[in-house]
Amino acid sequence: MDVVSDAISAVRVGSPSSNRLRVSGDWCVRLPPYEGAGFHVVLSGACLLLPDGGGDPVTLGPGDVVLLPHGTGHVLADATAGAAGARRAAVPFEEVRDADVRLPGSGPEVELLCGKYRLDRSRAHPLMAELPRVVHLPHRIGAHPELRTAVDLLARELDERRPGACLALPSLLDLLLIYLVRAWMTEAETGAWPAVLNDPVTTAALRALHSDPAAPWTAGRLAAEAGVSRATLARRFAALVGRPPMAYLTWWRLTLAAARLRDSRAPLATVARETGYGSPYALSHAFSREFGITPGRYRDLRAS
Repeated sequence: MDVVSDAISAVRVGSPSSNRLRVSGDWCVRLPPYEGAGFHVVLSGACLLLPDGGGDPVTLGPGDVVLLPHGTGHVLADATAGAAGARRAAVPFEEVRDADVRLPGSGPEVELLCGKYRLDRSRAHPLMAELPRVVHLPHRIGAHPELRTAVDLLARELDERRPGACLALPSLLDLLLIYLVRAWMTEAETGAWPAVLNDPVTTAALRALHSDPAAPWTAGRLAAEAGVSRATLARRFAALVGRPPMAYLTWWRLTLAAARLRDSRAPLATVARETGYGSPYALSHAFSREFGITPGRYRDLRAS
């Protein structure tokens, strides 16, 4: 596994959901805050996105994709709406989803794919935590071709509803999330993690740790994997990632253990072996110190 894949996998829960919205006239709908990430794909037309808590309206055009990675509540409205009026007049999204809604007014038809990813934020990887409230990726010829292909395939599946669509749509939505995170990292002008993954030494160390987190890593072995001295690795890794390499490994192992406990009924001995702990007792001790709760109690609470 690579860092981006692991960062997404660690917080993903269940399957994404989506609804198609086709609306025209003077319209505005509200989507409340969500314990996950929301997204919109503009299949045709144009509209406004107004995030809760202030911030400039975001104009969305045909082919645009927007991700709200922290589940920020927001309003969607026709492109001619005023921000203040739209926020006051917005109706719940549930009243219009999966429907053709034609309201009075001159606004042209807009078609969107709106959806949500379920996320467990309790151990979010710092890469995911660093994403801004709104990630807007306008449609630009030649930019992010894999993202554009995913959008085109989504539109086609929605239009034709061919055999296998029930499996194809969730898979394409999973791809969409990956491509959105990749595209943000490519375009981000600030932020630690785009810089982290552009540094060859730190990236080599992270790739090694994520490829085999259960291995008996030492600072010397990891430095050799990255092709530098222990001092160089420690300095560069800590400066970019925010913690020393071995501290990051401990944090990541416990994050993996928490995800395994949440998503499976594997015995504690299996979870310990998979995450680099020599015994269930060693994992339980480290887990309790980090989370303030035993692994068994954590699993029970996550299952309830």
